[in-house]
Amino acid sequence: MDSGERLSLLTRNTEEIVTLDELKVLLASETSPRAYVGFEPSGLVHLGWMIIAAKIRDFIDASFDFTIFFADWHAYINDKFGGDIERIRTCAGYMEDCFEALGVRNDKVTYRFASEIMEDISYWEKVIKIGKASTLTRVKRALTIMGRQEDEAEMDASKTLYPLMQAADIFELDLDVAYAGLDQRRAHMLAREAAEKLGWKKPVALHTPLLPSLKGMDRMDPISTKMSKSDPDSAVLVHDSPDDIRRKMGKAFCPPTVEGNPVLAIYNYIIFDKLGSVTITRPQKFGGPVEFGTYGDIESTYAAGRLHPMDLKNGASEALIEILEPVRDYFKRNPKRFDEMTRIMD
Repeated sequence: MDSGERLSLLTRNTEEIVTLDELKVLLASETSPRAYVGFEPSGLVHLGWMIIAAKIRDFIDASFDFTIFFADWHAYINDKFGGDIERIRTCAGYMEDCFEALGVRNDKVTYRFASEIMEDISYWEKVIKIGKASTLTRVKRALTIMGRQEDEAEMDASKTLYPLMQAADIFELDLDVAYAGLDQRRAHMLAREAAEKLGWKKPVALHTPLLPSLKGMDRMDPISTKMSKSDPDSAVLVHDSPDDIRRKMGKAFCPPTVEGNPVLAIYNYIIFDKLGSVTITRPQKFGGPVEFGTYGDIESTYAAGRLHPMDLKNGASEALIEILEPVRDYFKRNPKRFDEMTRIMD
């Protein structure tokens, strides 16, 4: 596969690359560059992870050495699971199963814990140097990567370490590309700014779109209204039963417009990417079954008022049930870590 084909894999379904020129140079000069995506182990896995899993597979197909990074101590700082580090690590094991269920093969990626790289003094040297190269105002502005507001009154002092640690992760792992959803952009920009000041290798930042909450999204603030595992009714979980999928999609916010419509976002980012085409079943008196070959077809039909919101939601439900069947089957065959996760969520 030449560098142009590798670039096509990495740019498809991608929201932003900082910078595209840097990525082109990297692909032309390196046969096996290093990339990662990092996660706080903090809850159940929702539909938005399908976007991430698909992009990880793109990185693998483009011959990247790819790491999935479980930020256990970052989750501790962010008060996940009440700061119980063992429960956080239990969640990481469950998340590893979710990735495998979503088609990310364990033998194609490397799983690392933050606690592993924190044992080396060089990591903490990087944290301090990044802190020296960054203003407190700039660090506080990056706190949104934690789901926190910059001016949060009850925030303890450890949380200001979080953006510095996330940037240090990138340099300690010697990465060429830092990948995440768009909500992690500020941490990646902090790392790039620090690299420039410190004379370190500057990572390319690649971001995929965020799937909006089923309850609706704020067009001015899509990050705070993204699909969230902390609000079960805002998200379809990857292992939800068919009945749960139908119930959640039936209640989903679905305005008569395209903009700010979470159901259309699911068609765009998940359904058409996996199935290629969609058939929506309707009673004959309402026009009968209708097939759509592209996302643009269904969007234009809906925008013109020729497809009812409930038909749109029902079609999404049945498509998601089909798409997620392999995940449900995986956890039927491998229930151990899912059962452990369910126990610690109670």
